[in-house]
Amino acid sequence: MLTAEGSGTIGAMRSRLEDLIDEQRVALHDSLDGLSEEEARRRLVPSRTTLLGLLTHVTWVEGVWYGEAITGKPQRGTPDSSFRLRKSDTVDSVRARHREACAASRKAVAALELDAVVTGRGERRLWEIHVHMLRELARHAGHADILREQVLAAR
Repeated sequence: MLTAEGSGTIGAMRSRLEDLIDEQRVALHDSLDGLSEEEARRRLVPSRTTLLGLLTHVTWVEGVWYGEAITGKPQRGTPDSSFRLRKSDTVDSVRARHREACAASRKAVAALELDAVVTGRGERRLWEIHVHMLRELARHAGHADILREQVLAAR
C-alpha cells in the first residue's frame, strides 16, 4: 500500500527521483571541469552541440519544465536556439546560470505533491515532469561524457 507523500513509499519515491535528477544536473555541470573556454565551446559534431552548449540547453530546459510548466512563466526560445552561445558566455557564467535555474526549479516544486497537476504546458502531473527531466538530463549527460572524452583525447 502506498502511503502519503512525505513519508513511506511515495515520499521515498519522490526523494529518489529528485536525487537522480540532481545527480544528472551535477554530471552536466561537472562535465566542464578543467576545460579551457575553447575546449568547452569546441564543436565536434555537425550540430551546435558543445559541452558549454549542452549546459545552456539544459538550463533552458529547466526553465521550460520547472518554470513555464509549473509557474506559468513563459520561456523564450526553441530547443535549437537554446544551444547557441553568446560571445560573452563563459564556463563560469553558464555554470552560474545553470545553478540558479536548478535552484529555481527546486523552489518551484518544493510545495507541490508528486501527484499535483500543473497546467503551464498542458496538463501534467509533477511526477511526469520529473520523469521527463530525468530522461532529458540523463541523455544530455551521456552526450557530455562522449564530448568530454573527445576533447580530452585531443589534448
